[in-house]
Parts: sequence; C-alpha cells; structure tokens
Amino acid sequence: MANKGKRLTGAYNGIDRNITYPMVEAIKMVKSKASAKFDETVEIAMNLGVDPRHSDQMVRGVVSLPHGTGKSVRVAVFAKDAKADEARAAGADIVGAEDLMEQIQNGQIDFDRVIATPDMMGVVGRLGKILGPRGLMPNPKLGTVTANVAEAVTASKAGQVEFRAEKAGLVHAGIGKASFSEDALIENAAAFVDAIQKAKPTGAKGTYIKRVSVSSTMGPGVKVDTANLGAAPAS
Repeated sequence: MANKGKRLTGAYNGIDRNITYPMVEAIKMVKSKASAKFDETVEIAMNLGVDPRHSDQMVRGVVSLPHGTGKSVRVAVFAKDAKADEARAAGADIVGAEDLMEQIQNGQIDFDRVIATPDMMGVVGRLGKILGPRGLMPNPKLGTVTANVAEAVTASKAGQVEFRAEKAGLVHAGIGKASFSEDALIENAAAFVDAIQKAKPTGAKGTYIKRVSVSSTMGPGVKVDTANLGAAPAS
C-alpha cells in the first residue's frame, strides 16, 4: 500500500489539482501518467446538473466509441430458432431461452451485456431483480431489445458503451486503454461527451455539465475545462 501511495503521489507531479485543463491536454496527462504493469483503462466521469430520481431528469443511452473500448465484451442473447442462429453467427458468447434464464437464476452471470428479442421479454422479465441492479436488463431504448440481434451483438462487441446517471448525477465510462494513441482516446472522449450532451433531459435546469474529469485505473484524476470538451485531436 505504501508503494502504491508513493507511486500515485509521484504521478500527480506536473498536475495542478486546482485548475482545469482542455480535454486534449488532460488526455495527454492521463496517458503519460499511466504507469501500472497492466494496460490501464482510461475513464471519464461527468457530474451533471440533474437529479436522476426524477424521470424527466434521467440521462441514459448508448454510444459507439469510434475506436472501441479495448475491452473484451461477453454478450448473452435471449433468442430462439433462427434468431438464436443469427446471434451465434454474429459472435454472441451465450445464447439461450428458458435454459439461459435458469443459469442466471442459479448465479451463472459470466457476461457483460444482455440482448433479447422482443418475444423473449416474458422470460427475461422474470430476471428483473437479478439483472436490473447489475445494469444488465435489456431495454428497447438502449437497443438491447431488438429483432436485429446480429446488429446488436456486433455493436456490443465493437465498443458500444451504455451510460446512465447515478446518484448525484454522476455518469462515468471507460473510453479506451492507456495503450491507445492520444488521438484515439481524444476522439472516444469527444464521442462520449457528444452523446451525453444529446441526451440532455427536458427536466434539466441550469448548468447541465458541471464537472468533468479523466483518469486511468491506477492514476490520478485530471479536471477538464467544461468549455473545452470538444477540442479536436492533436495534429
């Protein structure tokens, strides 16, 4: 723990925690400070001026990052017959119906996303208390309840990210790996920010994007200037 604290303290060298940086500069700092022995995830956190307890202030959606997340996503699909075959052909890791429901009820949850065809929601609905709290419940607004399972599986595997405002209006997501190029991370960050801006709910009043920061798994957080969120990648 002492070594971890010493390493993190050293990582803050060159970062003024009392000021905010343009997104491009913040990404550069985070990438340069990622010094763990594994490929750290680069994350963005946004504090929004919303109260997600009110339905007209909920911020939720999906965004396809142009360069993916660098993470292997395991996808489970509830489908039967031809749709099940389509899901498997598209690369789904687990495909089933009542049998998949039983696996989940028995605690076998070794996947990151769940997709279902509309006719399977009667089965999936029984798993609400298990999948809901984990953020895995299929939702037509997120494109995870769909007849086009092949497209949904492909999008999930390619780096599609779901986001949802948590308590106090916090939204966060992984936008790549420290091994990504600066340009790739900047473009992914811009895509995520753009999706959040487009998802602004009707009930949001006052300042919508209040604070933003970027960090790596084991590195320091860098505050981002909310007026410089859409800066172009470095040349």
